[in-house]
Amino acid sequence: MSHAKSADGVRIAYQTEGDGTPLILLAGQSNNHHWWDGVRDDFHTDYRTITFDYRGTGDSDKPDTPYSTTGFADDAIAVLDDLGIDRAAVYGTSMGGRVAQWLAARYPDRVHALVLGCTTPGDRHGVERGNDVRRSLADPDPAAARHALLELMYTPSYLATAPRPFTTLGDPTMPAFARRRHLVASSRHDAWDALPDIGVPTLVVHGTDDRFNPTANAALLADRIPGAQLRLIPGARHAYFEEFRSTAGPLVLEFLDSVRR
Repeated sequence: MSHAKSADGVRIAYQTEGDGTPLILLAGQSNNHHWWDGVRDDFHTDYRTITFDYRGTGDSDKPDTPYSTTGFADDAIAVLDDLGIDRAAVYGTSMGGRVAQWLAARYPDRVHALVLGCTTPGDRHGVERGNDVRRSLADPDPAAARHALLELMYTPSYLATAPRPFTTLGDPTMPAFARRRHLVASSRHDAWDALPDIGVPTLVVHGTDDRFNPTANAALLADRIPGAQLRLIPGARHAYFEEFRSTAGPLVLEFLDSVRR
């Protein structure tokens, strides 16, 4: 693990594994790099994976100041700069997909391929989750709220047999203020006007049974980004990349390999 320093002086912890073409992996809201633990090795045949802990998570600094998806994208650039990497492929899922949109739109010379997984252009133009989902996640009983989140991430059959612990349910070390800051950053994301400016090859991936981030958002993104490809994974929920690893991993690798420079 190493640290980069952001433009505003925040220390951002990052991790690298493997060799080959740089591939930055962006995690979901209120999660650190462990989000990718279950699938990261799938990319190491030809790619050097780069992850980082968002500010407020993991081993990064945790300032009690406003966070944003544009700011997280700037932090990703600070990591690439610290590594001396000019260009990278970018794969973001959930909130990480929102961050990835800004990376490709604001730093087109730093991104050569883009994968957006289980994400949205923002609530203003996107399809919001249902009120029933919101209520289940806001259950005052922490155990019930955690169970609701698990069922939104994974299918019952997977939950019955999957190894524990799950690494996609949030960073347990985060202070409460940082969780709130992450929630606000994600909910205020709105890249709609910037999406047509994305000029790199783009793949949009989503599970057909995702209620946490409704599947309809995938088509909105694919239609808005010039030349974007869309792939839906039947039966998958929000954590499609982990539960449906045998489908999602090769799908993403095939796309990345087809546009690698």
